[in-house]
This record gives sequence, C-alpha cells and structure tokens, in this order.
Amino acid sequence: MKKLFVAGLVLFNALNVIGQSKNSVKFTAKIANRNSDTLVIKGRDNFRQVIPIDKKEIFAATFDAPQGFYVFSDGTESSNLYLKPNSEVNLTLDAKEFDETIVYKGKGVDESNFMAQQSLRNEKLEEAFSKEPAEFTKILEAKEKADNESLNKGTFDPQFVTAMQSSFKNFHEFSLRNYESAYKASKMVGKASPDFDYENFKGGKTKLADLKGKYVYIDLWATWCAPCRAEIPYLQKIEEKYHGKNIEFVSISIDKAKDNEKWKKFVTDKKLGGVQLFADKDWESEFVVNYGVTGIPRFILVDPKGNIVKSDAPRPSDPELDKQLSALLN
Repeated sequence: MKKLFVAGLVLFNALNVIGQSKNSVKFTAKIANRNSDTLVIKGRDNFRQVIPIDKKEIFAATFDAPQGFYVFSDGTESSNLYLKPNSEVNLTLDAKEFDETIVYKGKGVDESNFMAQQSLRNEKLEEAFSKEPAEFTKILEAKEKADNESLNKGTFDPQFVTAMQSSFKNFHEFSLRNYESAYKASKMVGKASPDFDYENFKGGKTKLADLKGKYVYIDLWATWCAPCRAEIPYLQKIEEKYHGKNIEFVSISIDKAKDNEKWKKFVTDKKLGGVQLFADKDWESEFVVNYGVTGIPRFILVDPKGNIVKSDAPRPSDPELDKQLSALLN
C-alpha cells in the first residue's frame, strides 16, 4: 500500500549520502512471492547495485557503498534502507504484503528497521484524511511529536538522527499539501466534473463531454511514473472484464509536450487500450489543476451525466475498484 506516501520520496530525494568513503556491505534477501528475479539498490551519485537471485532462491551480494540512505526495489515495489560500514544486512519480506513484512536482521540494521516501521506509520496517516482540517492538523502534529520521541529513544547514528528529524519536517509539510488537495477533491463529489479537450492517440481531440451517457474511469499518468506503469496490467484486466459495459476507460498522460512522441511509442509498444489522451500543459493542464492533483497515478470516476462519483477513485490493483464497478455496471 503506497497510495500517498511512496517509499523514498522524503528520504531519498531530500538527503545526501552521509559518508564519502566506500565500505564493504554484505547483503542478502529472502523474498516470498517475489515480483522479480532481480533486486536493485540505488543511492546518490548514480549508485546502482543489481543483485540477481541465486540457485538457493536468495538475493546475495557483497559490495562497497558509502554510508547513508538507499532505496531497494524489486521492480514493482520499493523501500528505504540505511547502509553503514561493514554492515551485514539480512532482509526478509513477503512481496504480497511488501511494507508490512519487511524485517532486517544482522549487523548495522537498526536504522533500516526504524525506517521500515516509519513507512507504515506514515501510510497509516491516510486514515486521517477523512477528518476535518482542524482535527487532521492535530493528528499530524501529534504524529510528528511521537516520531521524534521514538527516534530519540533509539541508539542510532547521530547523522541518521539529524537526517530523520529533517525528513519528519518535510513529511509534515508534504502531508499538509496532500491533505489540502484531498479535502478539496472530497468536496467535488456529486458535482459536475471539470471538462477536458485533449489530443487523442487515434487522432483528433476528445472532450469529457463527448463521453456523456457512460461512466468514465480516468487514469492520470505519465510514461516516467513507475507506480503508474505498475498499474497498467491491472487496468488492462479491468478493461477486459468490463468490455461492452456502459463505461469508458480514459488514460490522460501528463508527460511534457517534448515527450509527445515518447508517449505515442509507449502506447503503441505496450498496446494500451481504452481512450488514450495527452494533456495540453502537463501538471498545469486545467483539468489536472481543477482536481488539485499533486501526485500520480490518480484515478477519477465520473457518472453518465458527467457528475463526479469518486474524485480520488481506487486504483485498478485495488480489489475495491472491481467491487464498485460491479455494483454500478451489473
């Protein structure tokens, strides 16, 4: 579950690698229900360590890496980890419950375990997004206080503590911005949806108004967005299941204008179905701005009259979407 708070968003983008000298790290991972036969660890300064699975179904490697923050990925999901000099990191997880099952054992893994649990606490904050502004602010402030208290109780590297304190502040601001966007979107339900008039992959332009009379499930995405691409197989299955029903599946790319040809090639190569559109001003496109979109993928469901059913609808990978569409269309 990474609907709002993507692993690495605050830490990996905001913090520098702490150490400059390279130190040997022993890394192993045992992953149930794995999504890939390869793990990739990425860090600053283009650091990239690829770890293939061995004959014993284990990902194992010894490599040099500066002390600091990293992100590991199985190609579908990702999470933060922290590497220290002469660490011996033994990771276990179940890819079907990726964040919930991450456990690090070995030498120098306390910081990584703290971040794994912190990620779960961050995601849990989404439950408060249904609250009114004053209550949400109170919950968020209490969370930041509890986060700092938890950090100070541990025996972590001083550099790690300083970096995490900075990330807590960044996360607080990030959460407020996303809450404001979600709150605005929640007030749109039942009202007429903003319209769009965008380039159609098959030629010409398409308006939302052209699709009245049918439900419209809208996917806001971009070719560079890994979580967006991860949803494509699930979206294709949903499209196939509800083919012939009273619904149109519309994907709107918010790639920059210079990447229009890249978008066309991607649609062709991946054999994307539904109605494929290209927004006119990427993030600044009127439709995107009117919905208060600050992150993608974002899904929207509109009824046959053009009114908003869900301004932030479930993802194709979420079983809840199938339940909602089944109730509306069967």
